[in-house]
Amino acid sequence: MTREPTESTAGAGEPTGPDPSTTPADPTTTTAAHHTSKGRAWLIAGLTVAASLILIAGGFIAATITTVALNAGSRAACNAASVADRVLPTIVTILVASSGGSSNGSGEIITSDGYILTNNHVISPAASGARLSVRYSDGHEAPARLIGRDPKTDLAVIKVESPDALPVVDIGDSGSLSVGQPVVALGAPLGLSSTVTAGIVSALGRTVPVPSDDDRNAILVGAIQTDASINPGNSGGALVDCNGRLIGVNTAIATVPGSGGQASTGSVGIGFAVPQSLAVPLAHQLIEHGKVAYPTAGVEVIPIPHAVAVRYGVADGLFVQAVDPGGPAARAGIRAGDVITGLNGQRAVNLDVLTTIQLTHEAGDTITVDYLRNGRMHTTKVTLAEP
Repeated sequence: MTREPTESTAGAGEPTGPDPSTTPADPTTTTAAHHTSKGRAWLIAGLTVAASLILIAGGFIAATITTVALNAGSRAACNAASVADRVLPTIVTILVASSGGSSNGSGEIITSDGYILTNNHVISPAASGARLSVRYSDGHEAPARLIGRDPKTDLAVIKVESPDALPVVDIGDSGSLSVGQPVVALGAPLGLSSTVTAGIVSALGRTVPVPSDDDRNAILVGAIQTDASINPGNSGGALVDCNGRLIGVNTAIATVPGSGGQASTGSVGIGFAVPQSLAVPLAHQLIEHGKVAYPTAGVEVIPIPHAVAVRYGVADGLFVQAVDPGGPAARAGIRAGDVITGLNGQRAVNLDVLTTIQLTHEAGDTITVDYLRNGRMHTTKVTLAEP
């Protein structure tokens, strides 16, 4: 059974987020990637496999089904029916088909000429030739094409062609959110198009690593945590405020181990969304350039596995394979063969810390780098540059 483009699992940790050294399982190996850390497992929220959906649902899938779930005992909640009427026409189910199978995720229309924001893990098979199509809230389908994707943030943009102007999701302000504020999630969990669930903002500012399709995790920086029910297939769908304005892109859910030691794959009320303040600007970069440019330190590194470090008596860290001549790292005195052990005071034991630096800094910013050379520790300052 092949997995559909579903959202990656991520781990929630302390209020500041999970340890960046946690590396979730590869989401391409199973129908739902999961990772157990400190008794909890983390699941990418967004894809669902067509075969399993038929098995579970008995073949009954209605494109226009709308489910509204309100949190019992909540002191305040959005008028989910009103939000659904306003927002559902802007939400699509994304269908991915390849020789290896089919899958689905969610997305929201962000321009009237057909650009759709979603998660990279939803559409990543399209980079290898898979076919994309979308199902609108009224049930009709249309082909789509990949415009650009960014594995570092797990965001992507696809496009459909339409003779008429399409309804567009209103853009909100994720920076104005407060914990406890009611929100609504929209998407296609388990392939059930036009599903609506409601909840609250449970926490803000999470840093969540999720599996990506390159050699490192994607990092959800400043993620919104919500208890609105999010399940496989919701990936790439919209998290909106009570006025129906986009405040986040639903991307990951947390899971807990079941009695048999395996992670459950349903919602346990801990979901994560990429904030609108990050997702929308990056979406427009993808529309304009097909990719996102991040500041660079001008260095190529690979993590040293802990077992290897112990075996050879070297420090855990990032081994410097190459340094760009005249680049930021070279100007700071870093050489090939050095081992970077810290970045801005954070232990550099995997690539997540470097990804986080790239996502949270701009060209011209200076970072502190601790590194080991010939058994001696050094510290230097590196000024990030345009790529």
